[in-house]
Amino acid sequence: MHKIAALLAATSLALSACAEPAVAEEAVNAPAATRTAKEAKGLKTAVFAGGCFWGVEGVFSHVKGVTSAVSGYHGGNAASAKYDLVSSGVTNHAEAVRITYDPAVVRYDQLLRIFFSVVADPTLKNRQGPDTGAHYRSAIVPLNAEQAAVAKAYIAQLGKAGIWKNPIVTRIEAYKAFYPAEAYHQDYMAINPTSRYIVRWDAPKVTALKTMFPNIYRASFLRDAG
Repeated sequence: MHKIAALLAATSLALSACAEPAVAEEAVNAPAATRTAKEAKGLKTAVFAGGCFWGVEGVFSHVKGVTSAVSGYHGGNAASAKYDLVSSGVTNHAEAVRITYDPAVVRYDQLLRIFFSVVADPTLKNRQGPDTGAHYRSAIVPLNAEQAAVAKAYIAQLGKAGIWKNPIVTRIEAYKAFYPAEAYHQDYMAINPTSRYIVRWDAPKVTALKTMFPNIYRASFLRDAG
C-alpha cells in the first residue's frame, strides 16, 4: 500500500505540482558583485526562494563548492510545512532551498549572482514563470549579518545597473526556520530528467549555468539525502 500511495503521489505531483510552462525564461548576465562576501573558513548555509524549488535545487546542485541542496519551506510554521498546504497558498511559506557551501570554492556573493542570472526573474512578484502565488515568491534569506549586508548591497547594485526593464521585487526576508520538503521533492531534477516540466523549464537553467559560469559549473548532479 505504501508503494501504491507513493506512486499515486508522484503521479499527482507530476500532473499538478508545478505548472507546465510554454517556454523557459531567458537567462540574464548579472554583473559580479562589487561587495564580495568576507566569510570565515568552514562550510556555510544559505537559503534561496525562487519559484518552484525543483529548479532552484537543480541549479545549485551543479555548482562547485555546494555540498548540499535541500528543497523545503521557509516563512511559516512547522504545522503548515506540508506540500498540500503550501501549494494551496494558505501558509506564509515559500518554496525554498537550503544550500550548504564552501566559501573557499564559491562565495555567497557568487551564489547571489547565479541566483539572479539563471535561477529566478527578480522582477516578478509572487510568481515565477507559470507558477503563481506567494509561495513562489523570489526571496533571499540571509543567515548571518555578512550575508545580509552582501545581499542588500547586491540588490542595490543590480537596481542601479538597470538590467531589467521592471523594478526588482525580490525580498530579503528574515530567517525563521527551514523545513525540508517531502522526500519525493528531493533531487527531483536528477530523478525525473525527462519530466516535461524539467525539460522545458529547469534544464535550460542548468544549461545557462554551464555556459555563463563554466569555472564553477559541476557536470554531475549533487545528490542529497536531505
